[in-house]
Amino acid sequence: MKKLFTAFCLLALFSLPSTYAQINTPAPSPMAKIEQMVGLTEVTIEYSRPGKKDRTIFAADGLVPYGEMWRTGANASTKIEFSDDVKIAGQDLPKGKYALYTIPNANEWTIVFHKNLTYWGTGGKDYLTSEDALRVTVKSEKTAYSMETFTIDVGHLRDKSGHLILAWDDTMVRVPIEVEVDSKVLKDIESAMAGTTRGEYYTAARYYYNNDKDLSQALSWAKKANEMDAKYWQLKLQSQIEAKLGDYKSAVATAERSKMAAEKAGNMDYVRSNTKNITRWKEKMTGMGKKS
Repeated sequence: MKKLFTAFCLLALFSLPSTYAQINTPAPSPMAKIEQMVGLTEVTIEYSRPGKKDRTIFAADGLVPYGEMWRTGANASTKIEFSDDVKIAGQDLPKGKYALYTIPNANEWTIVFHKNLTYWGTGGKDYLTSEDALRVTVKSEKTAYSMETFTIDVGHLRDKSGHLILAWDDTMVRVPIEVEVDSKVLKDIESAMAGTTRGEYYTAARYYYNNDKDLSQALSWAKKANEMDAKYWQLKLQSQIEAKLGDYKSAVATAERSKMAAEKAGNMDYVRSNTKNITRWKEKMTGMGKKS
């Protein structure tokens, strides 16, 4: 009976589901994914994030030695993808997905966009420079603080640009990214004008005003938006365009309309900004009168 019980226990032990044998522990270098719009271009980054852990990172004898290619993270190579053609530090890079490698040095880094995505790490002897899509060199900088975990970010965002930022320990590298915006927006504006709404006229006028394009066209669109349904924010834009064209008399009159509409809507920010504009433009009108 005792032997039978022992045999039963052994059978039960080895019959346990395999899931009970799995042990999950935290990853030493956790995976991360970043998705960021730069202008109208999507930038996606996938990488593993090692920690400093009291180690010397970037140095001749550091964890990441100067002058040697680095996978820019841990484990498999870091991947970066651009949904459109971009410029990296002023040089053209076609849209697509790349392995992101770097060669750190004391004062500057080489940034490598590589077309072969299959390597675990840098690929060693299998790495072919002929498969590089682009190499650029950028300055590195020392920070006042120490970043414990290696971090990649996309920041310093503007309408047509941003920075790819690499930071670890007391070192930071910023890689300029430029994207194409004008051609896309102008194409959208052109197609939208066929059946234009008030909002589309306003959006088109604001884009032209903000980007120093044809102000006469911008004014035409702003007026059409206000003819369809005058809104205080649309009127303010119209007044700004008129002022930029040097027509301060019209700008003051339009700003007064915007101010009254904003007061009625209870938007005091627009009331104050219109008041400042009216004062400034009246002063310009007075100055022009004195000159004449």
